[in-house]
Amino acid sequence: MSKTIRIGALSVCMLSLATVMLLAGCGGSSPSDSAKDQAKPIVLSYSIFFPPTHVQCIEAEAWAKEVEARSEGRIKIDIYAGGSLSQAPQCYEGVVSGISDLGMSCFSYTRGRFPLLEGLDLPVGYPDGMTATRVATELSQKYAPAETADTHLLYVHAHGPGILASKKPVGNLDDMAGLKVRGTGLSAKIIERLGASPIGMSQPETYEALQKGVVDATLCPVETLKGWKQGEVISSITDSSTIGYTTAMFVTMNKAKWNSLSEELQSVITEVSAEWVDRHGAAWDRADEEGFAFIRELGKDETALSEEEQARWREAVQPILDEYTEACASKNLPGAEFLADLQAAIAASR
Repeated sequence: MSKTIRIGALSVCMLSLATVMLLAGCGGSSPSDSAKDQAKPIVLSYSIFFPPTHVQCIEAEAWAKEVEARSEGRIKIDIYAGGSLSQAPQCYEGVVSGISDLGMSCFSYTRGRFPLLEGLDLPVGYPDGMTATRVATELSQKYAPAETADTHLLYVHAHGPGILASKKPVGNLDDMAGLKVRGTGLSAKIIERLGASPIGMSQPETYEALQKGVVDATLCPVETLKGWKQGEVISSITDSSTIGYTTAMFVTMNKAKWNSLSEELQSVITEVSAEWVDRHGAAWDRADEEGFAFIRELGKDETALSEEEQARWREAVQPILDEYTEACASKNLPGAEFLADLQAAIAASR
């Protein structure tokens, strides 16, 4: 009799346990859901050389917020603007070494580090920032050069055409003779080929240099005439966009950090990055429009080059393009093909 009672009690206990487990399955959270809810976000550091008030830094912050939103909070990005985490020339190497997980700066700040992509900055006649940004991203992705293989390149953006802003009107190549023009790096080479004398200095120094006559002109994108107030101390701008150069800027990610992300999170970042290419390009064009509006409000002269003069200016800078392809050939890089694709893309955009 007692044996029968013990078996019945065991059956009741087992039934009660089964009931509890069933209720937990119907109304509770699964272990995977619980783990997902409790998982800490992946925090990424993003080094940007622009100051926080610059439109391109603002776009980068919007990109970061969109990545966070689409990842449902699984990714959080901390912005370090104004070179506060890594200075502009060290930004790329900072991403390689893991000082920052993400970085935005200019390829040209480390001359010789990106021999093929230096072609993006050549004076090939960029018409606007949108074109420069789209072409720079397309060619960077098409060629995927070994020089950027130590990071995961997300996209590239670039400013509108560099033009000549001067203290006196310049309407032809002969007017360039003897001028002292602010320019560094590639722009210094352009100035030399145009028959003027390049004077190296930073943007913050340029206003006073123009004001005091240390330089007679500056080669720059129009947006700097408002952003740095340089439009106040020049009298004229020359539409030299026929040889318009740009400065290509990378947005790239530490390779190991990228590889540590799930395919789903990688897809989120890739998707948002593709959308932000045009956002950056549009921001550059708005900045140029504001630059033009600023100098027009100040009543500055605008000089257009005749077709004959445009041809002369293009011929004058052709050796810079030739030097690029020769330098690439010496390194077994497809510089000639890269330049041909670049020029074809710009021609197709007109």
